[in-house]
Amino acid sequence: MNDLRITVNGEPRTAAPGTTVAALVAALGMEAARVAVERNQDVVPRRTWTEALLGDGDQVEIVAFVGGGSGQPPVGGGSGQPPGGGDDPLVIGGRTFRSRLLVGTGKYATIEQGREAILRSGAEIVTVALRRVDMTPGKPNVLDTIDRKRHTLLPNTAGCFTADEAVRTCRLARELGMADMVKLEVIGDARTLFPDGAATLEAARILVKDGFTVLPYCMDDPVLAKKLADVGCAAVMPLGAPIGSGLGIRNPYNLRIILEMLEPAKIPVIVDAGVGTASDAAVALELGCDGVLMNTAIAGARDPLMMAEAMRDAVIAGRKAFRAGRIPRKLYAAASSPLDGLID
Repeated sequence: MNDLRITVNGEPRTAAPGTTVAALVAALGMEAARVAVERNQDVVPRRTWTEALLGDGDQVEIVAFVGGGSGQPPVGGGSGQPPGGGDDPLVIGGRTFRSRLLVGTGKYATIEQGREAILRSGAEIVTVALRRVDMTPGKPNVLDTIDRKRHTLLPNTAGCFTADEAVRTCRLARELGMADMVKLEVIGDARTLFPDGAATLEAARILVKDGFTVLPYCMDDPVLAKKLADVGCAAVMPLGAPIGSGLGIRNPYNLRIILEMLEPAKIPVIVDAGVGTASDAAVALELGCDGVLMNTAIAGARDPLMMAEAMRDAVIAGRKAFRAGRIPRKLYAAASSPLDGLID
């Protein structure tokens, strides 16, 4: 009998008739617990791998999480304790977090640098992307570097350009044993990386019905933010500026409108993308945003470890300033020293 002709992660391969998904994964030298498998765009549940026979022409995708990581003892300093007080937690989908800083795990020079930067940031939620498995033997996996007891992994759908791609990615993340909290990202333009609002809303509806806790990345569009809240998203994540641009908060007024419109829903507004330095993070929290997510601002800094600490402190300071309440802006001066008792 002729061999089966299949495609694995875009590469043509052959397999003997009767080959199962489990046998294919084993033959490729992959650790079954670290990967998820999709066949012809349908997730193959791990419990069925030993019975799932491959067929001629099957298109197989084998994916794993990629990025930097965190969770091991610090290389040099940093307590790794989440910042913030227990009386003012960030609540997302019923889960409570002390830190209002969410960080990405990519773009670091080394996995070790990423691990230490994330530790120093005090972040409890770290994002990871799902990609085709690199079949190079001994290639490190992001899960090797993250202590799941300390950090919550937030799978994201970065790189997806359609609602279908995003939904498939989230289902694969679930198959990898992740919790149901996901960052939904559907890109509408490859140059600006602006999100596709309509596709994001479509994917959000499907994922919420599927039982996911959805955190969608979106434009700073109050109408779209309200629609995402209405379909059951656990938070909304409007951009401050284009991803990786470092331009800071370009439209604080739209963010204020979003905060006002979503206040009755009591769901968090988390600024996602565009932060360049610590003052940008502080501004986001001073506006009343519930948190901020960043990656490039830390990983791309001249000293990522020091910037991670700066971002941690800025988020704490911004939140405290918001809670304390700034003084009103005035056009003219108002003396701070008493005017009574002046010398004639």
